[in-house]
Amino acid sequence: MPNWAFEIAAGMDAGTLVCGVDEVGRGPLAGPVMACAVILDPARVPRALQRRLDDSKKLSAALRDEFAAALREIAVFCIAEASVEEIDAINILQATHLAMRRAVEGLAQKPTHALIDGNRAPQLTCPTTCIVEGDAKSLSIAAASILAKVERDKIMSELSRSHTVYGWERNAGYGTAEHLSAIRAHGITPHHRRSFRPISENIQITC
Repeated sequence: MPNWAFEIAAGMDAGTLVCGVDEVGRGPLAGPVMACAVILDPARVPRALQRRLDDSKKLSAALRDEFAAALREIAVFCIAEASVEEIDAINILQATHLAMRRAVEGLAQKPTHALIDGNRAPQLTCPTTCIVEGDAKSLSIAAASILAKVERDKIMSELSRSHTVYGWERNAGYGTAEHLSAIRAHGITPHHRRSFRPISENIQITC
């Protein structure tokens, strides 16, 4: 379960302002990639919440919503995105790093160390530590994963209202059988990532 070990190792107890950074939406065929940067004050995080926070992928949608609402009340955070156009222009890895930079730069308090989920860090103005599967190890990163996931799911659900056949309110833009079937039947939308297969193979039937 996530804990404070990485934050403490980064100097949190000595006054270093540590943020956790995570992304969501690298794999979908549609929609933006999003990142969240979070600064948590352990004194403000209820113990019950600390014990329950986890990688957003391991939580139900109801729990993610519950935890996101609680985190919004106690965390310093910023959620940012890189658009579909940016993903297609600079590739998904660079777009992910762009979203991460925007999230860190958008924090109301400037961190002096960033814990990054994964094995590659974006170029930031503060030192970074990469943590593979960090959302299951660091409470700050777990919080970031939850806030980013809830926000992106909300965006994809809103987009589904004007593009009803793709099931984005259920699949969040991932390449499920439902989504792929809709692409074959109806073509693609401006929200699809044209640099991703099989979208790149269906550009001629854009709707």
